[in-house]
Amino acid sequence: MTLPLPAVGLGTMGLDGDDGVDAVETALDLGYRHLDTAQVYRNEAIVGAGLARADAAREDVTVATKTWTDRLAPADVRPSTEASLEALGLRRLDLLYVHRPTGGYEPAGTLAAYDDLVDDGLVDHVGVSNFEAAELDEAMALLDAPIAAHQTEFHPLYRRPELREHAVDHGYTLVAYSPLAGGRVRDLGPVRAVAEKHDTTPEAVSIAWVTGKEGVVTIPKASSERHLRANLAAASLELDDEDEARIDAIDREQELFPE
Repeated sequence: MTLPLPAVGLGTMGLDGDDGVDAVETALDLGYRHLDTAQVYRNEAIVGAGLARADAAREDVTVATKTWTDRLAPADVRPSTEASLEALGLRRLDLLYVHRPTGGYEPAGTLAAYDDLVDDGLVDHVGVSNFEAAELDEAMALLDAPIAAHQTEFHPLYRRPELREHAVDHGYTLVAYSPLAGGRVRDLGPVRAVAEKHDTTPEAVSIAWVTGKEGVVTIPKASSERHLRANLAAASLELDDEDEARIDAIDREQELFPE
């Protein structure tokens, strides 16, 4: 069973308190249908509260969280997932990621625990995050459940073409986090030039560039209604081949979140 994901979802790292609840509720009311959180963000309850307050039907929203590295030992996977479900106010997760293949991660044991969660109905889909191609191959060989998504940093300064090709070749979705490169896209000449050509913002161009790649969706973080609307609308911006090539040719690489 595949997991279709919208071009733009909501990244929630840093959302907290009443403002965080309001941001999640507003996003859903505007049409967002993919919420991404993580145990290490310590805001699963905030995301759950926003989901509960919004008018969106639960079955229409993909809720994803990620198991942090200190809870990836096989014996810790289930209790940590149950704690996430309780915090989110849910009976099941649409998507559960291995956050990073480090810490307590034991490929065979950890992934078997994920398969058990799927078999027992606590999780619908399994994902991985921050994996390299060889680690993806290993996980695919060990899992009974198919990998539904791989989440990785992806923006005009960090493209990882081999990971995108792996996703396309194996039929799962690449979920791009930090599509705005922590705001750095605003200072990139080629992105600014394309934005001026289309009378839009560098941020919109970057999101359009990311989501224009085959098999790639993205989860920019936003909290204000203005930014939430802008990010959602950016996926409908159509870049031409010249625009794409201009951004593709940026000869600079900067990873924001190295291991």
